[in-house]
Amino acid sequence: MIIWYFIKDIKIKKRLLILTASLSILFSNGFLRNEAELAWQVNKSGIVPGKKYEAGILLGGLSGYDKHQVGHFSGACDRFIETVILYKQGIIQKIVVSSGSANLFIKAPGEADFLYEKLLASGIPAKDILIENKSRNTFENATFSKHILDSLHLSGPYVLISSAFHLHRALQVFDKAGMKVAPYPCAFNATEKIYNWDDYIWPSLDVLVSWGGLVKEFVGVAMYKLTGKA
Repeated sequence: MIIWYFIKDIKIKKRLLILTASLSILFSNGFLRNEAELAWQVNKSGIVPGKKYEAGILLGGLSGYDKHQVGHFSGACDRFIETVILYKQGIIQKIVVSSGSANLFIKAPGEADFLYEKLLASGIPAKDILIENKSRNTFENATFSKHILDSLHLSGPYVLISSAFHLHRALQVFDKAGMKVAPYPCAFNATEKIYNWDDYIWPSLDVLVSWGGLVKEFVGVAMYKLTGKA
């Protein structure tokens, strides 16, 4: 639309208007958005029934700090809930919380510090919580978590806990780092739901905006492939 404003040629302006309208309709369609994420995300757990795992790795991105450096959970807090359940059920014996601060301009505590306190408050013993609060991205999650687990001589596979749409990228990165993991997807943005008529034909601004996270994953995988990190 910005280009349309400055272009003087009427034919080009018309084509740009049609293109803008078409893309807006396409990417605001709830059915297409849900199906795209379903095709991308990891939909099923890789945990073997009855098997016990020495550790589960909880990846960050489910909480943050406000300007007073007070921690708060975000919409992806299902990751935390599922981690606690896995521990309480005895499926994982220890929890590695891997997440620092991704903010490059404002000094903030590592996300893992906040999650550590919440795990303690949930009844998880301190001896079973391992903290990695320096990582700023998925590649560092894998690198730093491997260092911790190797130093403790814990054996894989480990349970990798993250949002379903993020696990697609995370699994490739952890595999490249030499870590055997069983995916445990949660915080699902897309499910095999029964569609309503408005999902097919009614444009939604929320749907249009929601593509941001998925596009970030597309770009992330591409960049990690190019740099040899996945």
